[in-house]
Amino acid sequence: MFFIRIPSISTKELEGKLKDKPLIIDVRSSAEFKGGHIPGAKNVPLQKIEQFEPKGSCYVICASGMRSKRAAKLLKANGYEATNVTGGMSRWQGPVKGGNY
Repeated sequence: MFFIRIPSISTKELEGKLKDKPLIIDVRSSAEFKGGHIPGAKNVPLQKIEQFEPKGSCYVICASGMRSKRAAKLLKANGYEATNVTGGMSRWQGPVKGGNY
C-alpha cells in the first residue's frame, strides 16, 4: 500500500471544479469540519474512511494534506478513484461554509 501513487490536485484547481459539484471527502474530525469546510463536502473522519464507499471518483481533503493522502491511499487500495488535495484547508482560498476559515 505504501507504493500506491495517488493523483493530487491543488486547492486552486479544486476550486475551479466546484461548479461541476465533485464529490469532496473531508477527512478531518467532525469538530474541525464544523469549524469551516468547502460547501458540499462530506465529512468522513480518517478513522472511518475504510467503511466509506464513494460513488464515483472523489477528492480527499484535510487540514494540511497528510491525512487526506493516507485516506486517498486507503480508498485507492480498495478500488476507488481518489485524488488528494495538496495543502488542505490551510491553503484553501475558495468558498467556506461554517466556521473560522
